[in-house]
Amino acid sequence: MRFTFRPLDPLKDAELLHSWVTHPKAAFWMMQDAKQEDVERAYMEIAGDEHHHALLGLLDGEPAFLMETYDPAHRELVGLYEPEPGDVGMHFLVPPTQTPVHGFTRAVITAVVARLFEDPATARIVVEPDVRNKAVHALNEAVGFVPEREIRKPEKKALLSFCTRERFERAVAV
Repeated sequence: MRFTFRPLDPLKDAELLHSWVTHPKAAFWMMQDAKQEDVERAYMEIAGDEHHHALLGLLDGEPAFLMETYDPAHRELVGLYEPEPGDVGMHFLVPPTQTPVHGFTRAVITAVVARLFEDPATARIVVEPDVRNKAVHALNEAVGFVPEREIRKPEKKALLSFCTRERFERAVAV
């Protein structure tokens, strides 16, 4: 699968995103009760934030997943760990589908991590999924993330994990 990326447009993409983030399978995204205006507002804030970015991943030109990146020295993890130069935080969301494709989510996370490592300034990717999200822990591990420890964020108990370029390359080498 070959994915492309484009910046998320909070106004044009709000309806689509709303259908994704409010679906029961997106419970860990914590927007279950959001109205479309709430989703639009949240992504307008991200669009105006120099330390947080949102992209849509496209498959054959059609939106297939959401990717967010952030600077953990300024967002999400401030005060919860000691950031290093080159650290980049990441979230991704694969929407539910009526016709699941085996291996799709793993292909998505592989593409997301590869995209982040395209930037030579990225030394390490940081994630902090909910400790209960076993499926994403397995996906993270499959692409080279190593859990460090559990942390308490205001909205959840999270598993702080890191992936270096070398670990990613070893994990996805075929």
